Amino acid sequence: MASVFERPVSRRRLLQLAGGVTAASTLAACGGSSSGSGGGQLKVIGAGSQEAGLRKALEEYKAKNADFDFNLSFSPADQLQTSLRAQLAAGNAPDLHAVYPGNGSAMSMVQLSKAKLLGDLSDQAWTQKIPTGFKGAYQQDGKTYIFSPGTSVLGAIYNKKAFASAGVEPPTTWSELLTVCETLKKKGIVPLALGAQTPWVTQLINYALVPGTVYAKQPDFDDKMAAGSASFAGSGWADAMNKYLELQKRGYFNANPNGTTYEQATSMVGTGKAAMAVQVSAVLQAYRAAAPKPDDLGMFPFPATDTVADNWIPGGIVVGISVSAKSKKADQARKFIEFCAQPDVVNAWAEAVACVPLYSEGEAKVDPVLKPFLPYLADNKAVPFMDQRWPNAEVQPTHFAVVQELLGGKTTVDGALKKMDEAYRKSA
Repeated sequence: MASVFERPVSRRRLLQLAGGVTAASTLAACGGSSSGSGGGQLKVIGAGSQEAGLRKALEEYKAKNADFDFNLSFSPADQLQTSLRAQLAAGNAPDLHAVYPGNGSAMSMVQLSKAKLLGDLSDQAWTQKIPTGFKGAYQQDGKTYIFSPGTSVLGAIYNKKAFASAGVEPPTTWSELLTVCETLKKKGIVPLALGAQTPWVTQLINYALVPGTVYAKQPDFDDKMAAGSASFAGSGWADAMNKYLELQKRGYFNANPNGTTYEQATSMVGTGKAAMAVQVSAVLQAYRAAAPKPDDLGMFPFPATDTVADNWIPGGIVVGISVSAKSKKADQARKFIEFCAQPDVVNAWAEAVACVPLYSEGEAKVDPVLKPFLPYLADNKAVPFMDQRWPNAEVQPTHFAVVQELLGGKTTVDGALKKMDEAYRKSA
């Protein structure tokens, strides 16, 4: 989801991948400029989910380049999509800033590059290492405009103690999932925490289910959508949304999901009040921060069907960084991106934000919690976050809204998918 996620690591240790926290953290260092493109600090605005990796990379680069100086701040998703986008268009944007891979949001690589707001990185050697399957996340019209350290996966983050107290194990099929949820509910534990008041959270359960209900049967679904020969309404998206509602009707969510925030849901799982939440791996740090011990939490692929082989996973390039096309310090910013693209820095950043590195020399260091997902990646049973292939910035907010309406009983699955199809067909 390209777009789908972010927040500060801490957010006072609340690292989030896609949206909701309002607290921003700022770090400024002293020193000079590392190029002849002008003095002063390099201004950097990141997404919250980048904090652990981006901050580390900037500090390491400064330690090796005494004349490098930067001012770093982090913004929640809503502000990135609105105020930062406006700054870019007005020509007063930061030199280096967060950008979502692929397409599908106002701050996505495709949308910004089409508007000629991003600097071209294509001449940097690391761009030749981008795997073919991920080029659409990094490139537009054959040119590379974004650096991202790797792939985030989406599944269920769960509290091991809550599972143990109910005597359940991570499920591998949809029916097993329902059984686990029922057992947890009878034990007085909220099976699934859902903070749907935070818009980007609304999409995640659908994103977890659709790889199994749609792509396992139609791997070329995105191509068919683009060609006009497929639609949301006539696909397995309907099955996914009905299953989303089934979880609600069975009482497996916390009370009033539309009145619950991402942070509240995070706390519920961390403390064991809730057993699990469907989330992206990039927010693991936030959940760990909310738990008595980081090892209290695990993660597993969220099953969508009763056929194990059809339970694919979503995996998307995490939010990255780009150079503003109008930056007066573009040379500095480009040199920093080249530094970030070194395999050891890629690995360190990826490990810090719990994602699988884009490439590595030797065996990559992967957070142990992600190991259940690696076979899916190896067997090509992973698909990009859905919004990364959507043609405009209208579909995602429409998806947010219709899920909230579904949870609030204000629309039907058919009505929701009709609105998404209408948004998809709008010109980019």
